[in-house]
Amino acid sequence: MRKGILYAAACYSAWGLFPLYFKALHTIPSIEILLHRMLWALIFLLLVLAWRKQWSWLPGVVRQPKLLAGFVASALLLSANWFLYIWSINNDRIIDASLGYFMTPLVNVFLGFILLKERLRKIQWLAVTCAALGVIWLSLHTGHPPWIALILATTFGMYGLLRKTAALGALEGLSLETMLLFPFALAYLIYLGLHGQSAFATAPTQTQLLLLMAGPITAIPLLMFAAAARRIPMATLGLMQYISPSLQLIIGVWLYHEQFSHERMLGFIGIWTGLALYSIDGLRVNFLQKPTENTST
Repeated sequence: MRKGILYAAACYSAWGLFPLYFKALHTIPSIEILLHRMLWALIFLLLVLAWRKQWSWLPGVVRQPKLLAGFVASALLLSANWFLYIWSINNDRIIDASLGYFMTPLVNVFLGFILLKERLRKIQWLAVTCAALGVIWLSLHTGHPPWIALILATTFGMYGLLRKTAALGALEGLSLETMLLFPFALAYLIYLGLHGQSAFATAPTQTQLLLLMAGPITAIPLLMFAAAARRIPMATLGLMQYISPSLQLIIGVWLYHEQFSHERMLGFIGIWTGLALYSIDGLRVNFLQKPTENTST
């Protein structure tokens, strides 16, 4: 249990500090950072699979077109999420990105209701309503919906939904997704290099080394997350996930001085209220009710 909490804290803290990493790569176009992340993540994951001799799942995947199609969809959602997140950080929209990951648990609840026909408890409806009011307030304040946050939350929520129903674990699933993305990433990087458009080729050595580190920086937190999920209850893991967007918000406001007006804070408060209700409900269901009680309504 203690080791699981440490793994979870390390994982979510690493994700929360990602803005520092991507800000250091601000001279590289977002699309090229994404391509390098796909490339070096796969190479690192293949080394991990080779070290663990964990190849038995691969032949079975090739013989299951339906499973493969599901991972094609999840790979596309993951790449869209990664790209928008990188773009947001390098265009001074860290706060918007953090809002997206604050919203993700409530988007997951709503997607479960819409797509899986899951029944929501009254407090879950209240939580979603509070978050929706926060989004409406932000839309009225800025003149448009918080598109970055909404797209990040939706793509990551849909990605999580697909992975929830997939038959592969975290390591195998991410390895397969990066395998599917690898040919396109490599082809585009070669194209950029042949046409003299590769920012990597002309970047300082320090920046090149940072891009090469995209593999372990992507994969290691995920492996820690998988290790944590095996050791601690999902309710505990769910509460700890707020470490990541909280750190991102702090970095955006205090380190990079992004605007966080009182009006904007009111919108966040609506979403935070929804998250608080959602978390309290999760604790009530998982820890306070007796196992024999019916918690489906």
